[in-house]
Amino acid sequence: MTVKVSIATVSILRGGLAEGRGVKYKRLAEALEKSIGEGLIEPGSKLPPHRLLADSLGVTIGTISRAYGELERVGLVVARVGDGTYVRQRGMERPRDSGFRNVSDEPQPFFDMSRNQPIPGQEATFLSQSLKTLASDPQTLQQLSGYTADCGLLRHREAGAHWLRHLEFVPSAEQVICVNGGQHGLLCVLMALLKPGDTLVTEHLTYPGLISVARMLGIKLIGVGMDDEGLLPDALSDVCQHHRVSALYCTPTIQNPTAAVMSVPRREAIAEVCRLHNLLIIEDEAHAVLAQQRPLPLSHFAPERSVLIGSLSKAVSAGLRAGYLHAPQPLIGRLSAAVRGTCWMASPLSMELAATWIENGIAERLLGQQIAEISRRKALVSGVLEDVSYKTHPNSPHFWLEVPEPWRASQIAAELKENNYLVATAEAFAVGHAAVPQFIRASVCNSAGDDGLLLQGFSALVEALTETV
Repeated sequence: MTVKVSIATVSILRGGLAEGRGVKYKRLAEALEKSIGEGLIEPGSKLPPHRLLADSLGVTIGTISRAYGELERVGLVVARVGDGTYVRQRGMERPRDSGFRNVSDEPQPFFDMSRNQPIPGQEATFLSQSLKTLASDPQTLQQLSGYTADCGLLRHREAGAHWLRHLEFVPSAEQVICVNGGQHGLLCVLMALLKPGDTLVTEHLTYPGLISVARMLGIKLIGVGMDDEGLLPDALSDVCQHHRVSALYCTPTIQNPTAAVMSVPRREAIAEVCRLHNLLIIEDEAHAVLAQQRPLPLSHFAPERSVLIGSLSKAVSAGLRAGYLHAPQPLIGRLSAAVRGTCWMASPLSMELAATWIENGIAERLLGQQIAEISRRKALVSGVLEDVSYKTHPNSPHFWLEVPEPWRASQIAAELKENNYLVATAEAFAVGHAAVPQFIRASVCNSAGDDGLLLQGFSALVEALTETV
C-alpha cells in the first residue's frame, strides 16, 4: 500500500464522517463504497490497516472493522488473513460471508461442486432401525435423557477410541473426549489451549472452518509454505524462529484443499520441529478415515503434544454430529472444561447412536460404501479431465485443478456461476502474505446420484478451463 493511497483514504473517510448520516461505521462504509464506485480508490488497492485508520480518524478499531466488514458483505473488498483488505477487481465483485458455509445459500438449479459432504447412502435406513431399537430400551433412554460427564460416557469414549485407532496408534478411552462433530472439537481445542493474541501456524492453504473460528477467538494465523506432500518442515521452522508461535494446525492426510498426504519421514520431521520449538500440534483427521492405506497420524510421532480431531461427518453421517478429541492426559481437564463451557456435553443421543454403529460395524460399512462411491464417481469424471492439470488422492472427494495463465480462478468461478455451476477457489482457503495460487477445488459429492448431472458439471468446468488456453 502506498502512502498516497493511505492519505487519500483517510481524507475520504474524514469527509464521510463529517457529512454522512447514521452510525459511524455505516458512514465510513458508504464513503468508501462511493469512492470505489467513482474510481477514486482503484481496484486492487490495499486499504489502510485498521489501527492506522482508527488513530487517524479518532474512532475505535471496532468501528473500522465493522465498516470493512460491511464492504466485504456486499462484495466490494476481500479480506485476506494476515495480509490486509483489498478492493476487488471490477467485474469480480460477489457477496461474501465473513465465515465458511457448510450448506449453500444459493437457490436451485445451481449444481454445487464447491463443498465436500458425505454422499448419501444407507445411513437413513440404519438410523431408523437404530432409533426403533433404542426406543425399546427404557433404561438406556433414561440414561441418555439427563446430563452426562462433560467428556462423555465411558462407553462412548471407548467407541471413539476404536474409531480413531489406526495401525500402531491405539488410543486410550481415558484420553478421548466426545464432541458435537469435528468443528465443535476444533473450537474446544482453540478455546481451551490458546488465548486471544496467540499465534497459530497452519498450511498456507487451510480449512476455512479454522480461519472462521480463529477470527472469532482473536487468534492470529500465519500460513506456512507447502509442497506436494503438504506442510514444509523448513518453512515451519523458519516461521518459529521469527515469531512467537503457540501451536500448529494441519491436515496430514487428504489435506484440504490440495488433497496432499504427508509421508512418514515428513511426519517425523514435522514432529521434531514442533518438539524443538515446543509447539502444540492440532491434527485434523476428518477426511483421513477415507484413506485406509494412510500413514500413522502425527499423534503417533509426537503423542506428548498432539491433539487429534476425528469425526463421523465425512464418512458416515454429517447430521449425527459425532466427533472425538484425543489428547495427552494432562490436557483432558482443560478440554473437558471447554466442552462444558460451550454445550455442557456432547449430545448423549448422538453419541449413543455413533457408539452403536461403531460397535456393530455399521460405521465401518458406511465408510466402505463412501470410499467405493467416491472412487466410482471420480472414475466416471476422470475421462473429461484429460486436458487439464490437477492434483488429487484416490480417496479424496475432490480434485484440485490448476487454472492456466493468465486467467484467475475467480474469473473461472464467476463464468461457471453464470451457467449455474458452483466451485471453490483457492482464495477461500488462503492464509498469510504469500500469493494465492490459481487453483479450483471441485468435489464429486453433490450430484445426489445423478451421474449425468455430475458429468455435465465437470464438463462445464473443463470447458471453462480449456477455453482460456
